[in-house]
Amino acid sequence: MSVRKSKAPTSAKPDRPLLHPRNRHSGRYDFPALIAGCPALADFVIVNPYGKQSIDFADPAAVKVFNRALLKQFYGIEHWDIPAGYLCPPVPGRADYLHGLADLLAADNAGSIPRGRQIRALDIGTGANCIYPLIGHCEYGWRFTGSDIDSVALNSAQAIVTANGLSDAIELRQQSDRRHIFHGLLQADERFDLSLCNPPFHASASEATAGSQRKWRNLGKLDPKRKLPVLNFGGQAAELWCEGGEAAFIARLAEESVAVSQQICWFSTLVSKGGNVAPLQARLRRLGAREVQTLDMAQGQKRSRFVAWTFLDVDQRAQWRARRGLQQQV
Repeated sequence: MSVRKSKAPTSAKPDRPLLHPRNRHSGRYDFPALIAGCPALADFVIVNPYGKQSIDFADPAAVKVFNRALLKQFYGIEHWDIPAGYLCPPVPGRADYLHGLADLLAADNAGSIPRGRQIRALDIGTGANCIYPLIGHCEYGWRFTGSDIDSVALNSAQAIVTANGLSDAIELRQQSDRRHIFHGLLQADERFDLSLCNPPFHASASEATAGSQRKWRNLGKLDPKRKLPVLNFGGQAAELWCEGGEAAFIARLAEESVAVSQQICWFSTLVSKGGNVAPLQARLRRLGAREVQTLDMAQGQKRSRFVAWTFLDVDQRAQWRARRGLQQQV
């Protein structure tokens, strides 16, 4: 098994450093343009201590409207909303993951990013926001299947898909057995070029709350005179924590990937805690993965990465592309 590690590109003092070169969010946000497309954003714009327009990221309502404006301006998503209390993810970081996955597929395709409906992606835990399918389809034309255990989240995601006329590009399905990830989800004849996942980070609800409070202290925003939300990006239990936390979830993801190793070419998952990477790599080695790649990412002060693996060797991946009619893109 080969293990490769790449680093995100760097540039001199960018506004949001280390974003992928194709990420649309590298420069400063044009708030007049965002407000023109989403007038409701005007009520949430503030001037930060540096004299620049921004929003109060401690306000869940502001974050949601800001996301709505970003998705409309940059990705043409006209209608986007989520139920109260559900995860409202930062758009630039989610886009970075998808661009990294596109590079991964390009490396198997003579450096050319495969685009269009021929490419199928499986989003594990798509959530109420449906963010990965929306951005991935807009950027690359890929066809997505999003899965989740939460019926409320899936109903929200379906409303977004339907309202934007994307039902032919994004399919949603429920994982009825919360003990499993892949088992019982895929049909026997289905093939996916990649899977992606943003796993639960915490091991308990109390840990999630403590983590949020610690973040605000570090940012200097914990004002005793102000009641701050528990989590500014929201999030239900299944989105934020699971027994054993991130380490246990990605271990289960790796274990279950073996059973569908011939149905998904590249598996991947975000890994927020750097200490969880080496154990995941070792587990994948024991499970027989032929290749593992780790790509570092960063948005501002936050550092993250995703790990991708495949059980197919180079020749088998070439045969996979040929059978799927992708050889024309080489």
